[in-house]
Amino acid sequence: MLDANIIRTQPETIRQMLTDRNKDTKVLDMFLSADSEWRALTDENNRLRKVRNEVSVQISKMDGKEKEAKVIEMRDVSERIKNNDATMAELDLTREDCLLNIPNIPHSSVPIGKDSTENVLVRECGAKRKFDFTPKQHWEIAEALDIIDFDRGVKVAGSGFYCLKGDGARLERALINFFLDTHAEQGYTEVFPPVVVNKAALTGTGQYPNLKDDMYYLERDEMFLNPTAEVPITNLLMDEILDKEQLPILYTAYLPSFRREVGKHADTKGIIRVHEFNKVEMVRFVHPETSYDVLEDLRKDAEDLITALGLPYRVLLLCTGDMSFACSKCYDIELHAPANDVWLEASSCSNFTDFQARRARIKFRPEPHLKSEFIHTLNGSGLALPRTMVAILENYQNKDGTVTVPEVLRRYMGGKEIVG
Repeated sequence: MLDANIIRTQPETIRQMLTDRNKDTKVLDMFLSADSEWRALTDENNRLRKVRNEVSVQISKMDGKEKEAKVIEMRDVSERIKNNDATMAELDLTREDCLLNIPNIPHSSVPIGKDSTENVLVRECGAKRKFDFTPKQHWEIAEALDIIDFDRGVKVAGSGFYCLKGDGARLERALINFFLDTHAEQGYTEVFPPVVVNKAALTGTGQYPNLKDDMYYLERDEMFLNPTAEVPITNLLMDEILDKEQLPILYTAYLPSFRREVGKHADTKGIIRVHEFNKVEMVRFVHPETSYDVLEDLRKDAEDLITALGLPYRVLLLCTGDMSFACSKCYDIELHAPANDVWLEASSCSNFTDFQARRARIKFRPEPHLKSEFIHTLNGSGLALPRTMVAILENYQNKDGTVTVPEVLRRYMGGKEIVG
């Protein structure tokens, strides 16, 4: 969340930020109104308590009617303080709710725009493949090779789920292992956190309450299936104060993730948008002075995976209207799928500055004698599996219906070069 002092002292800046992000400014007005009243009551209660303390000393020296009158007067003062405290508690809940629903401030380098059509192309890498035959869709390839089973996936879990089998399952596992091994070489520590998360964790990274309707909720246990591994990884450090020497901390993890978003979009055929998907995540905890330089390193870590796989891709700098709630700057990395000549997001690399750390209370101490400060957090997909699988199947398909295994994955598939 944002520092409340920034909202108080720069309300018009925050109002413009909300407009640039296509967000309703009512949440700002609600906060300012509740905050103003809360501060006024705080000042009044401080004054009343001071009066009560002073009069209490005086009462001890009084007697008779004068003392009785002052005691009655102080009872009224105490009642007023009690009522103010009750009102302030309600106002504090309103302020907290508003703070949880105000997004992060975009970095000055982020382009202002309404939606994805106004994202900025940073660069395009790798030549699109030219075919001497008509390329097939990924689901056509996979079903013909008998490496995916949509019908049985639906039978087990319902629409939006699927089952990989044979070399399809093996290819998925090869990708996960390749991603994790590469991240280890890049300096990340592998972790394997829980798949389920609590509301505090989701609040810490900004998915709650903003995206609560897109998540699977386990009502009996008041838990959620994680919407992205970013949530459990980042919150491993919730409520901790780190030493400066511990930074930076780099974590990577593989986890299945879950979202309800299928049906909101037209491209639900195949595995481009599904309810459950595998993903390898990168998370960094860094000193505030370095976070924007680290964002470029994080993006390169994701790009190195794609380059090794030999897939054409492009990098986009997201505009204000397309960025996620918590990030201050974000790059999307998209893979080319040749069957429909479309670009598919396989990684999103974001700097959240201190937005998540403030919500999750993750701090560091610059020096032993100095006050602790909030760290900066970053995360990036490295990579999301379904769309990476789509890009491999479509870019590496052969005229005879087989699929060539990317060279870097063959050691994970027992040296296999062709899926056929």
